[in-house]
Amino acid sequence: MARLRVHNLAVSIDGFATGEGQSFEAPFGHAGHRLMQWFFPTRAFVAMSGHESEAVGAGTRGVDDAFAAATTVGIGAEIMGRRKFGPHEGPWEDESWRGWWGEEPPFHSPVVVLTHHERPDLAVGETTFHFRELPPVEALELAASLAGGLDVRLGGGPTAVRDFLAADLVDHLHIVVVPIVLGRGVRLWDGLEGLEERFSVEVTPSPSGVVHYVFTRLS
Repeated sequence: MARLRVHNLAVSIDGFATGEGQSFEAPFGHAGHRLMQWFFPTRAFVAMSGHESEAVGAGTRGVDDAFAAATTVGIGAEIMGRRKFGPHEGPWEDESWRGWWGEEPPFHSPVVVLTHHERPDLAVGETTFHFRELPPVEALELAASLAGGLDVRLGGGPTAVRDFLAADLVDHLHIVVVPIVLGRGVRLWDGLEGLEERFSVEVTPSPSGVVHYVFTRLS
C-alpha cells in the first residue's frame, strides 16, 4: 500500500493552519502569507513554481529548502480538500474554475479533490483533478490506485489532514510551526489528543525562525 505523506503544513504557535475569512483574494484568510513566508524563498519553491529568475538555481538553501524539496520525492498522486482547490462552497455553479494554479498546476500527477459536490474530472496541463465524495479510507485507496506504485501526498487543508489523522491513515507528517499568533481560523489539532503516541517525532529548528516537526508512524 502506498504511504500517505503530509509535507510543509504550516501551523501558527496557537495551532491554526489557516486564517479566518478565506476567499479568492485571501487564500489563507486573515493569515495572509505569514504562514508560508519561510517556504517562498526556498530554492525548491522557486523551481516548482516556475518563477522566472536571473540565475539558475536561485533561491535559499539550508534547512527550510531541504524540507521543501522532499515534497515531491516519490509522490505519484495527491489528496486535497476542496478549499485547497478553490474558495468556493456548495454546488458548483460555475465549473470554469480550474484551481488556484492556472494552466500549469505544480502537481503533474492525479489529484483527488474531496468534495460533497462531485463534478467531472478536470485535466489541466499534466494534472488531472478527480472530484469525489469519499471517506478517508476510500479516498486513499483511489489515490493509491492512481499513484503508479508511488506514495500519496495529503496536501491539506487542515480539516482534511485532521480527518485522515483521526482515521490513523497518515504515515509521515511534516508540520512547520511558525512563530505567529493567529487567534482564529481552522485549527489542526482539535480532537487528536494523544496523537504523538502513534509516531516517533524529530524536531529541527531553522534559522528562519520556524521549527520543523516530523512525525513518522511507529511500525
